[in-house]
Amino acid sequence: MLPIDAAAHSSRWRRRHPLDKAVLALGLTVLAVSLPPWPGAPLTAAAALTALLGPARVPPRRLWRAYRVPLGFCVTGALPLLVQLGGERGLLSLAPDGPAQAGQLLLRTSAASLGVLLFAFTTPLSDLLPRLTRAGVPPAVTDVALVTYRITFLLLDTLAQVRQAQAARLGHTTRAAAWRSLAGQGATVFLRAFSRAARMQDGLAGRGYDGTLRVLVTGAPVSRRFVTGSVLLLAALAVATLVLERQLL
Repeated sequence: MLPIDAAAHSSRWRRRHPLDKAVLALGLTVLAVSLPPWPGAPLTAAAALTALLGPARVPPRRLWRAYRVPLGFCVTGALPLLVQLGGERGLLSLAPDGPAQAGQLLLRTSAASLGVLLFAFTTPLSDLLPRLTRAGVPPAVTDVALVTYRITFLLLDTLAQVRQAQAARLGHTTRAAAWRSLAGQGATVFLRAFSRAARMQDGLAGRGYDGTLRVLVTGAPVSRRFVTGSVLLLAALAVATLVLERQLL
């Protein structure tokens, strides 16, 4: 199991309805994208961090390990805005408004990533997907997502087993051996993926699969108090951003 999935299953908010957490987490994500980057993005990021480290009780080290990956994409996406191609200054030069635009993009995307992580760290995918059918999502879409979610962990487990077996046979001692081991690892996982998919299909057919995977979902009522508090927090962040922006200008 991936660390973020393990954290979601053991989260303090695990028993809350996904709609409760979606209003808060996705609302923060929308505010981070739509509000002015300064001071909207820092306020939104601070609210998401407070929820993650406070009520949700996500370990800081685990949060950083998950956050550094999207943060790297945010930085790489902002760097091209610093330069421009062609023009009077030559083939490659510094863009006039490059630093400001790069900073704004970095603020927006990094804050939005925290909002998405808030939902991911508190809501297991196995709790969310079955409820999407009730929300109008076609059952075939959720079934494919559930099967893909399940087989992903099986393939990761297979990958770890193959890599451990290769390391025990000194398959990573030299660069040439490592490349040979990588090729063999890819071929083995590819074949086992087809084998597991065939066995899964036979198992579903033996259990009378009719095109819909029926999963037992724990009954968690929507908390009106939590949703109301989330909406009030989002409104307060929006108002505070607009007020502070006028004062800063």
